[in-house]
Amino acid sequence: MRKLKLYLETSVWNFYYAEDAPERQAMTRQWFHSLPNNPFELYASDIVVDEINRATVDKRVQLFQLIETCQPLMLVMNAAADELVNSYLTHQVLPASALYDAQHLAIATVAELDAIVSWNLKHIANFNRQQKVQTINLQNGYTKLLHTITPMQVINL
Repeated sequence: MRKLKLYLETSVWNFYYAEDAPERQAMTRQWFHSLPNNPFELYASDIVVDEINRATVDKRVQLFQLIETCQPLMLVMNAAADELVNSYLTHQVLPASALYDAQHLAIATVAELDAIVSWNLKHIANFNRQQKVQTINLQNGYTKLLHTITPMQVINL
């Protein structure tokens, strides 16, 4: 069976330590603990790293330790992804204030991953937004559907 290629957006890493959101924290931890039993290939990017670097020192240390433990393959923002970001913003698929979110979606699209896993229900893990992203992706020659999902949608207990 082929491993699903999943891009873990920054919110997934963050919610592992989100004591102010105990329900999502518990679900996120359950998901991370289930990873050894799941056929996933995990990905992150330099954009995830950039966002984590904006956190407090203590939180940064925790998040980078979690990333080190999971060892996702690291993707980088490139010219093709940047063009796609510009298209998302130009067509108002995402607001300019959601630049990082647009970058996550573009990186995962260009890399032809199966899904982007996120707790960001406003800009990423949102059915209506997924439809708009897919339209722009198709207009730009990216035919593979990028699913936008939460960790609970891919857990296998």
